[in-house]
Amino acid sequence: MNVNYEYARTLAAEGAILLLLGLVPYVGWILGIIGVVLFLRGMKELSNYYQDEKLYQNSWTGVKFYIVALLAAGVAIAAMVIGVWTATGFTFTADFVPNVAFGVGLIAFLAGIVTAFVFYVLAASHLRRTFNILAEKSGEASFTTAGILLWWGAILTIIVVGLLLILIAWIYATIGLFSMRSRPQQPYNGQPYPYTPTPTQPEQGNVTGNAGTNNNSSPVGTLGRR
Repeated sequence: MNVNYEYARTLAAEGAILLLLGLVPYVGWILGIIGVVLFLRGMKELSNYYQDEKLYQNSWTGVKFYIVALLAAGVAIAAMVIGVWTATGFTFTADFVPNVAFGVGLIAFLAGIVTAFVFYVLAASHLRRTFNILAEKSGEASFTTAGILLWWGAILTIIVVGLLLILIAWIYATIGLFSMRSRPQQPYNGQPYPYTPTPTQPEQGNVTGNAGTNNNSSPVGTLGRR
């Protein structure tokens, strides 16, 4: 399959950069969406280049789990806001008494947060597999570091250090993508090991020597000399 390696690598690297720029206020979410599309496209091309479909499958599964985690977090926040608004009207007076709506909103919030966390960790796990495959195929150790940081960052998302680790992980992934170099493809010669064919004709010098030896040792030659 004809795959432009530099094009695939550049797509994935640009996608990783845009994912980092997703932290920019106001327009970051747009850059993040574009980054996801470019990153997945690059992973698809690289999976074709390395002939390993798991590279793209893990990337795509990780992105899908990230989407589920974001949706769950959004539902959780919305449920909590609605519950607080129903109970207080956002007046927050001193005589606040939780009601049924507030309790439902709180339960929905906790369930959404737990769901988001589980899918977030699953997403990081699949992307870690993607980076491990890239590290194995390309020989870039930055991908291994990125996978480890991404995994622990997802686990520690509940504290600030987790978000910092995720940011550093994508920086390492971007460095690895820009540092990748294509490996020359070895042509297939049809033999599992080096093989030198047996010559079908003897060399000229050997023919002459063998002829002289045969003349000296044959009975006919002996009789003729007598």
